[in-house]
Amino acid sequence: MGKHIPCYILLALVPALVTSDILINPLRNIQKRSATDVHTEAIEIYWVKIDCSVTSRFSRNVITSRAVNRANVSKEAQFDVELPKTAFISNFTLTIDGVVYPGIIKEKEVAQKQYQQAVSRGQTAGLVKAAGRKTEKFSVSVNIASSSKVTFQLTYEELLKRKFGKYEMFIKVNPKQLVNKYEIEANIFEPQGISELEVEGTFLNNELLPVVKKSFSGKKGHVSFSPTIEQQRTCDNCTTTLLQGDFVIKYDVNRDSANDLQVVNGYFVHFFAPKNLERLPKNVAFVIDVSGSMHGRKIQQAKEALTKIVEDLREEDHFNIILFESSASKWKDNLIQATPENVNQSKEFIQQIRASGGTNFHDGIMTGIEILNKGYELKSVPERSASLVITLSDGAANDGVTDPTQIQENVKNATKGQYPIYNLGFGYDLDYAFLERIARENNGVARRIYADSDAALQLQGFYDEVANPLLTEVELDYKENAISDLTQNCFKHYYDGSEIVVAGRITDNDLNSITAEVKAQGALNEVTYTEQADVEETVKAFEEQQYIFGEYIERFWAYLTIQQLLEARSVAKGDEKGNITAKALELSLRYKFVTPLTSMVVTKPEDNEEKEAIADKPTEGTDIVIRTLVYLAFNRQPVSSYQAPAAPYYYSSVDGDPHFIIAVPQKEDALCFNINEEPGIVLNLIRDPVTGMTVNGQLIGDKKSINNVIPQNTYFGKLGIVVMNRNVSLEITTQNIILQNGVKRKVFRWLDEVTLQQPGLTLIIKRKRSVEVSMDNGAKFVVVLHQVWKKHPLHRDFLGFYMEDSHRFSEQTHGLLGQFFHPIDFDILEVHPGSDPEKPDATMIVKNNQLTVTRGWQKDYTVDIQHGTNIPCWFIHNNGDGLIDGNHTDYIVPSLF
Repeated sequence: MGKHIPCYILLALVPALVTSDILINPLRNIQKRSATDVHTEAIEIYWVKIDCSVTSRFSRNVITSRAVNRANVSKEAQFDVELPKTAFISNFTLTIDGVVYPGIIKEKEVAQKQYQQAVSRGQTAGLVKAAGRKTEKFSVSVNIASSSKVTFQLTYEELLKRKFGKYEMFIKVNPKQLVNKYEIEANIFEPQGISELEVEGTFLNNELLPVVKKSFSGKKGHVSFSPTIEQQRTCDNCTTTLLQGDFVIKYDVNRDSANDLQVVNGYFVHFFAPKNLERLPKNVAFVIDVSGSMHGRKIQQAKEALTKIVEDLREEDHFNIILFESSASKWKDNLIQATPENVNQSKEFIQQIRASGGTNFHDGIMTGIEILNKGYELKSVPERSASLVITLSDGAANDGVTDPTQIQENVKNATKGQYPIYNLGFGYDLDYAFLERIARENNGVARRIYADSDAALQLQGFYDEVANPLLTEVELDYKENAISDLTQNCFKHYYDGSEIVVAGRITDNDLNSITAEVKAQGALNEVTYTEQADVEETVKAFEEQQYIFGEYIERFWAYLTIQQLLEARSVAKGDEKGNITAKALELSLRYKFVTPLTSMVVTKPEDNEEKEAIADKPTEGTDIVIRTLVYLAFNRQPVSSYQAPAAPYYYSSVDGDPHFIIAVPQKEDALCFNINEEPGIVLNLIRDPVTGMTVNGQLIGDKKSINNVIPQNTYFGKLGIVVMNRNVSLEITTQNIILQNGVKRKVFRWLDEVTLQQPGLTLIIKRKRSVEVSMDNGAKFVVVLHQVWKKHPLHRDFLGFYMEDSHRFSEQTHGLLGQFFHPIDFDILEVHPGSDPEKPDATMIVKNNQLTVTRGWQKDYTVDIQHGTNIPCWFIHNNGDGLIDGNHTDYIVPSLF
């Protein structure tokens, strides 16, 4: 490695609800929690170990990977690991040739300043992102000198939640090469005793199943998996590995009592999961989005899931179905009992559902709440019953009341805390944080439904979690005055197969015992439970467990407290938000957790100064992808190559003034350039003589006064799309969308919400937002409308063009965008500080040209039309000179068609 190579690592958090500052394909089937994944050509990974210690549902996981470079030149080793989104990283260390570089937790703002200083020196980069349904991906690369070794070690902690009667730990297994020693080991200690323990693996075949060792007795459980190289092979003498998929550990505990109360060193944790309770009748208002954006596959999956859900209702339950698009409508005027006849009628109603119109989320959810309120007013539902609202939507409100704050206030006032609201967000084109805020303010949760082939199963799976309420108005109370800093201890509902967890601090060191009292409303009457824990007995019970990590109950309390503070912070305002933030930050620093408020700094002492690397915690609000960069600085000297932040782009685009973003998937990066021309000029974007498709764009300029001598910014004001082979043309302006199909001419307005399917073409107009066009030749693109205030003194409405699918265009395709539908390669050399400290310059070799380029950002507006999303890219100056074929003026054409 050499002693002159400090490393700077930054895992940068993207704020919630900004989908990403890179473009990605829809994330598919990245499942479950915990994962290892270490790979690199010419680097031998000779040992991987995942060591899991679980004590009373609280898990500490240490992932260690060791690699050696046996080549006679330096090589790059990469460490990838998929972590649960609910986990907090608590340590990361690099050990290079026996020297350990430890991690230190710091406040995020401090780390950001250090990062900005590091950027100005020139760095190479790796990537960290949150990319799965339940996981976020941590990835870091480091250069290893010839014959040198490196050890990566990552530690994270999480609370295992109980669902459907079991605690589950997921480990993603994917070393991508045969490993001399691959180990998974889990030790579990549960004071109540372990009642069952099982292991599943998607990759476990008949040969690998015997390698899994599992055992449990009394309070202890153990799982190990350590296949030899021969057992890892996909076939005799193959160099490919079978180890790819999920390794799942499931267990449950003995339930002699509804309560498990544990006290150690001044902190306590209380687990509450009663059994043998009678199920409460359930009253459900299903509020379903049937707007135009739900057309096709989405609405079919929603109908399939809803049909299965109503079939599972019990006869004592009551329900209704509310549909909303531009307005809201009800299946029935009141809650209806789930008799077989009514269920069959509801299934017939569900099959008739069609998607069209806008999105009036406010009226939909308010109608659902009113239905429940009316049920209690008319006493048409059992007095002892559990009521809830379940909403499903795929987009932000654009009809009726659209102000998120006003919707939140109206919903909160209407429920009066009586009904939990569960908001299901379908896909990514929605304000997910808004759904989370409404759910949290009303005792519920939000859940994203991924728009994959199993979306219907996801919907059913969520419903199954809340299908069987056993208690309402659950309150856990601790009578001693010496108890403080309780986590949440009041819960609206308790569902079968789940568990309620409360933790707190004991302020009296002389306290010998603690008593917990639980009160709740059951199906027949009020129920109470009491549990007492002796402090000394609990301490003795834990002393014998040598593999249990430190002050685990105290860390458990801190973990749970920080999570709940972060949730409360998302809905708080003003001084309250500031106080919550300060408390969460203080705990994150004290207990060394990487949370959205802190960063981890990996330090390498050198030449009497510390070189620092920074790691941040992504959050779920984003959920398309959360970009994090890992910067490695090589002692401020020029580097021979640049590994850019990975970005799984799937389209190229032109937008803004106008700026072009060119995806380079094989580099996991992007190139960008601007075209500066006069208003009125028409530029050729795409031309394919084989498919007959041409796309041209006409520039418009800002409004210009007589005395204004500043050059005008230009934008696309019109787009012309022609498919000669189909005799189809489409003219898109900031006022209209005009479709010419042969002699037939149709004119649409941006105020319309339209889905038009005809031979060779599908056209979807999203009101005042975008036009999606899919051709039967495989082409798919989106045109985004940017609207400004009509009386704005400077700006005009303009258009953006995004090519989502170009793989079926011919090799003869050209144009400012079209030429990049073919593979393009480039190399980055000599990264060095530029005129802007935050934007380093570099030398690029592309198409046998040597260019000076700048690391910067361009805006993508496919998700956030108002503000856009920053896309990291290498910027080519002078109208793309040296990157595009010829000169930019070669692409000027006489007219739009």
